Order: sequence, then C-alpha cells, then structure tokens
Amino acid sequence: MNMIVATKSGVPILGQVSTLLGWLMDGIYRVLDMIGIQNVGLSIIIFTLIIYMILTPIQIKQQKLSKMTAIMNPELQAIQKKYKNKKDQASMMKMQEETTLVYQKYGVSPMGTCLPLLIQMPILLALYQVIYRIPAYVGSVRAIFTDAVTKITSVNGYTDIIQNFLTDNKINTVQLTLENGVATNNSIIDVLYKLSPSQWEAFAEIDKFSSFSNVINDTASEIAHVQSFLGLNIADTPFAIVKTAIAAGSILLAIGAILIPFLAWFTQWLNYKLMPQATSSNNSDAANSMEATMKTMNTTMPLMSAFFCLTLPVGMGIYWIAGAVIRSVQMLVINRHMANLDLDKLIKKNMEKAQKKRAKEGLPPQKITNQAHQNARKINTANIQVEQKVSGSAPKDYKPGSLASKANLVKQFEEKNKKK
Repeated sequence: MNMIVATKSGVPILGQVSTLLGWLMDGIYRVLDMIGIQNVGLSIIIFTLIIYMILTPIQIKQQKLSKMTAIMNPELQAIQKKYKNKKDQASMMKMQEETTLVYQKYGVSPMGTCLPLLIQMPILLALYQVIYRIPAYVGSVRAIFTDAVTKITSVNGYTDIIQNFLTDNKINTVQLTLENGVATNNSIIDVLYKLSPSQWEAFAEIDKFSSFSNVINDTASEIAHVQSFLGLNIADTPFAIVKTAIAAGSILLAIGAILIPFLAWFTQWLNYKLMPQATSSNNSDAANSMEATMKTMNTTMPLMSAFFCLTLPVGMGIYWIAGAVIRSVQMLVINRHMANLDLDKLIKKNMEKAQKKRAKEGLPPQKITNQAHQNARKINTANIQVEQKVSGSAPKDYKPGSLASKANLVKQFEEKNKKK
C-alpha cells in the first residue's frame, strides 16, 4: 500500500535534511510559478538535477574508485591465490602488506567506496521523502488546499464524512490521522492530494459539502494543473492510470503510464552497463559464483526499479528516471577520462604519496615488492575486458600513454603469440 502523507518525517537528521531540501523544492516551484509555469513534475526534474550537481564531486570520486577497483581487482585476486593455503602469521602479514601496497599503488582506500555512500545516504533518503510527500515540504502546493480544508473542517462530523467517502470509493492508498477523534488538517490534505479527477467530482457532490462545492471544484482544477506532467497525474501510480486509461479507451494515456516503469528499467540498466565491472582473473568456484551473482543483480535490480515505479506515484518515477540519466552522463564522462589516464604516472605519484605519509609518521620507507612494482603494461586480459566493456568498443587510435593504449598492446602481444 502506497501511503501519501502530508506530515513531515520525524526521523533525526533525515527530518532536518528533508526540510532543507523541501525549501529548495519550494523555491524551484516558486521561480517556475513566477514565469507562468505551475508544474510539480518539472520542479522534480530541476530539483533532482540541482541535487545531483551538488553531489557531483562525491559521485565522481565514487565512480573513479569503482573504476580503479575494477582495474586492480586481478592483482588482489593474484595475492589471494598466492597465499590461499598459507595460514601462518608470517604469510598472513605478508599478504596484508602486499594487499596494502596494491591499494596504495592505485591511490584507493579499502574504505574509500563506502565513505561516499555514507555521505550521500541521508541526502538521497531525504530527497525521496520530499518527492514522496510533496504537500508536506512544498508550501506553495500545500497552500492550494487551504481554502478547501478550512471549509471542510467547519462542517460537523467531517471526519466520518471523509472516512465514508474513502470507503465508498475504495480509496485505500491514503488514510486519515486522528487527533482527539477528529481528522487532522494534514491528513485531509493527504486525501485531497491523492484524489483523481473523477473522485474530485464525487467529493464535491457530497451533500454536506454542497454549500462550498465551488471551492472544492476550484481546488480540484488548480491541483490537477499543478500535478499534470505530459498528461499524467504525478500523484497517481502508473498502474492505476493504466487501469483507468483502459476503462476509458485512452491508448495514449496507457502508453504514457507504461513508459514510466519502462524508462526506469532502461535507465537503471544503462547505469549498470556503464559501471566498471571487476572481472576475475581466475576460474575458481568462488570467483565464478561472485561474477554470476553480480550478473544476476545487474538483471534483477533494473526490473525491481520498473516494478517500484509501476506501483509508486508518477512523481517518484520522474525522480528515479532523472537521477539515472544524470548518473549515466557522469559515468560516460568519467569513463572517457579514465580511458586516457596514464596509469604509470598515477602509480608513481601514489607510491610517492604513500612514502611521504610514512615519513611524516616516523616510519621507515616501505619495501616495494614485485607485486607492487607491476608495470601498467602487464595489465592482464581481465583488465582489457573491463576497458572494452566500459568504452563499448576498442578503437584503433589511442592516446599515447593511456590505459586503453597499454591494454591494446597487451592484446596485440597475446594475439601474436597465439599465431606462433
């Protein structure tokens, strides 16, 4: 059951962040209103774009770490294989040393991929709250219901009237919140925000509300204009819209509603295709099992996105799609930058940085093992596959010194050996 609520989140930190983002969302809506555009759907897209632009430095760092992890994964697996059956303390310490050196060589922290997620999580959850609870955080939208709510609450027994209306019209996606036995203003806004055009008509025809039916009809007209995005009501779910469209014989409306979950699936699938994938350099059961699990996740997660966006309000689907498109653009830019990266220079710079850090801590220079001295030209076939998978193709002309050119040299060398 999808509950649309006007009350704000009371969760610590999340509630405060949601309030701040709500001010931004309300500001965007007000600016659009000033130029004659009253549309929550467009506000959501601009809102999502601004938030992801603010998060761009963190997103770039996270995606670079993912790319570097994919590149260095074969070396880590080689170390694990080297010490697989050695459980003595000396071997374990040696394994830890070589693993640490690989991380230092590529400038990656073992916890580096977790930190950006920890920073983003409260923001993204708060972003979800704002879009899912538009009337609670966007004062301009909430104000549309003020006159109607004032009139409704002036009627004796309004709580029972609204409750009976919900029951008679089989509206189970929203419910009234009671205080001292009467419905709160917030919960009444919950109900009104969720109503479809036909339900608004039925609501205005309630006998005890007939004296101010014009106020209800005016509110219905204004909120319908605000909620409309490409013909879809952003407060309604694509599933409900499809059912209504089929009953009304509106094929275009049904297609528009189906496009929301479809685009959610496609954009998420595109994200996974562009994301660097760590490939295994061995054929062990554990490695094969991990790769199979990742492939399964890459298939099921986009499908789950489609299901969620089918059953959640259209506004959430708009946010989901807009965010995925922005992430895809970010990954395309980062993948292009990483393809032209001179890995040898990066490794040299990172090792110098690690030695300076040890010197500041009063530690002796760390012995560089053969594993850590591995030259970028020796990147194995798994890394080549990663590079080709990210770039989508293997062009013939490469920038001298780039990762792609080094990977291509290895490929040509192996193909030459196979012919002998």
